[in-house]
Amino acid sequence: MDFTRHRRPTADAAGAGVQGTADNDAERFWEQHYRAPRAWDARVNPLLAGTATPLRPGAALDLGCGAGGDAIWLARRGWHVTAVDISTTAVERVRERARDLGVADQVVTAQHDLASSFPTGRFDLVSAQYFHTPLPLHRSRVLRTAARALRPGGLLLVVDHGSTAPWSWNQDPDIHFPTPAETAAELDLDLAYWSVLRAGMPRRRATGPAGETATVTDNVLLVQFIGG
Repeated sequence: MDFTRHRRPTADAAGAGVQGTADNDAERFWEQHYRAPRAWDARVNPLLAGTATPLRPGAALDLGCGAGGDAIWLARRGWHVTAVDISTTAVERVRERARDLGVADQVVTAQHDLASSFPTGRFDLVSAQYFHTPLPLHRSRVLRTAARALRPGGLLLVVDHGSTAPWSWNQDPDIHFPTPAETAAELDLDLAYWSVLRAGMPRRRATGPAGETATVTDNVLLVQFIGG
């Protein structure tokens, strides 16, 4: 799911500057988004695949699971995945797809408005892929909670948009996407217990939902919980 964010308008606090919006507005927005008659991309995000491929499978949390490409990919490689989204439609589709592909026992789905609730458990990997939204959300608070849900040695991977793709729902020319350094600063994690393994802005060729292509920038932050 595209989830959250900042001011200017940025991608972190209130995104396009929609202030005072009720929680149910966010749920309504994403329900409409996922109910729309279009073929949602259920492929794995490449930066998640690159990060997780060398890891030993464990417990993973997919924040804003959307169409479920990441959750299903992880499950088919032996991970036990908790996939959450604010959209009930998205969650139901991921559950159905996991069942159809024979990995239902590897995937637990749940509807969460992360502004007010967070899944329980401890995880070896937490993935927040393109966690952007045009609606108010304290994203930094959600990501700090995610970091604190890691087991010792666990990883938090945050991949943000660093540029606007032609097919993005947000074409605001003044949007500011938080850089990896800004995201790390907002997390405000004690470096005695968390270590930043990667903070970069790679470019790649991306394919949109209608098959169009464009070169985009990703803002990538990878944090490891050392323990303590």
